[in-house]
Amino acid sequence: MAMVTTLFFVWGFLTSLNDILIPHFKDIFGLSYSEVANIQVAFFFAYAIFGFPAGKIVEWIGYQRTMVAGLFTMALGAVLFIPAANLPSFALFLVALIILGAGMSALQVAANPYVAVLGPPQTASSRLNLSQAFNSLGTTIGPPLGGYLILRSATKAVENTSSMTAAALRSYQQQQAASVKFPYFIFTLVLVLLGLAIALYKFPRIDTTKDFRPIKGGGKQHSIWRYRHVVLGAVAIFVYVGAEVSIGSFLINYFHQSYIAALTELAASAYVAFYWGGAMVGRFIGSAVLQKVKAGTLLMLCALMAAALVLISMNTTFTSGVTTALPLHFLSWHWTLLIPHSWPMWSILAVGLFNSIMFPSIFTLGIAEMGPLTGEASGLLVIAIVGGAIIPKLQAILIDHIGIHRAFIIPVLCYIFIAYYGVKGSKVVFPE
Repeated sequence: MAMVTTLFFVWGFLTSLNDILIPHFKDIFGLSYSEVANIQVAFFFAYAIFGFPAGKIVEWIGYQRTMVAGLFTMALGAVLFIPAANLPSFALFLVALIILGAGMSALQVAANPYVAVLGPPQTASSRLNLSQAFNSLGTTIGPPLGGYLILRSATKAVENTSSMTAAALRSYQQQQAASVKFPYFIFTLVLVLLGLAIALYKFPRIDTTKDFRPIKGGGKQHSIWRYRHVVLGAVAIFVYVGAEVSIGSFLINYFHQSYIAALTELAASAYVAFYWGGAMVGRFIGSAVLQKVKAGTLLMLCALMAAALVLISMNTTFTSGVTTALPLHFLSWHWTLLIPHSWPMWSILAVGLFNSIMFPSIFTLGIAEMGPLTGEASGLLVIAIVGGAIIPKLQAILIDHIGIHRAFIIPVLCYIFIAYYGVKGSKVVFPE
């Protein structure tokens, strides 16, 4: 359990670094927002492309070897950052991110169900919530640490590179892109060492027919598409990841609005940690609560609370100028944190706390009682993570038409479906 939980932290940390790469590469390559958004598109679409094959690989070589293969594939993606920075080439960076995402999809397909079956089915959601809490720890510390490692050695971006000669532009891009080489070299070493550690560790063998109800019969009954709770679980994962990423992606812009919090973009960025940190705290709490409460019931309650909080944010406004100044001191660093008395800001941040148990709970409900098809079911659920690329794009289009305040209706609709899945859609019905 401890060994596998380490993997959750690693992929959470590396996923969160995309938030650092986006502004960094935008400046280096002079990209538009739609162009630099291809970082997230490439990364999340890797789940759609490689999720199902990874499920098949679990069936062929088992959980442990699939984890090892995933880690080594991630190491390949990480080390490709070095030649991509040397060229420098945004296209090669995208290829590296696709490979990194492919390895991560294999890791998720193997690690999530392995934690679920590593004990009694009744407490599977509790175990997965505990492991996912360390994933949230990675996403919480990843951006500040990644920003320090990557951005501290980058010089101030040039305002206009269009007047540069081709040679000067290439030199400038190489100088700026070089800041990713050392961090990703270290990440490569860590991934290889972790892969070797997992490969050499003696894992207990898991018999899925023992831990879950074996699937009887033959023919078409051996298709995961005939199991309603699996298919609806994939939809629930799709809308959950989409809602979570949609909210997180637009928080800084949202808090910048005068009727939300009237914060500068720099000040607003400090509050994003509350959103992701809330998910971490909620998963630790959820791990204990799920020892006593059914996963479907808690999922429904959390989804309804998340929907209610988003609706509160959408239907309230900030009274401009009502803030509290909090002076902070740390060693020789002094700054002032402005705390707006803003219902729309704090209610949307609180959504992170209720997001916490959703992914692990949906995942364990989606693979419940699938026996030898657990690997394939896990693959389908991992493919559904592509919602993190599609739903934020839909919300961005809606923002252009009706404004950022009202566009949060999309996450509300997502949470309503998740509540339905918790109370009804997750019930296991075996084909006749």
